[in-house]
Amino acid sequence: MSAGADLATPALLLSAGLFAIGVVGVFLRRNVITVFMCVELMLNAVNLAFIAFSRWRGTLDGQVLVFFVLTVAAAEAAVGLAIIIDTIYVDEVHVMKG
Repeated sequence: MSAGADLATPALLLSAGLFAIGVVGVFLRRNVITVFMCVELMLNAVNLAFIAFSRWRGTLDGQVLVFFVLTVAAAEAAVGLAIIIDTIYVDEVHVMKG
């Protein structure tokens, strides 16, 4: 049994747990920033599953796919935050009101 196969089961269990926490957060929270954080948690859980399956199979396919998912997640976070604060300019966001 390879080292990747030994680590696959705990990594997949952790991934499933993180994904479940993210889903619960998306459905139960009303704050938009918190919902975005939960969506990011779900994306990172999927990334962990990709890495675990990649190690289990002994290929780099899952690890390469993680880079694409991280790129999409960064773009999603930037666009979502710009929509929330209604600007794309950093100079206009000098005071965060709560």
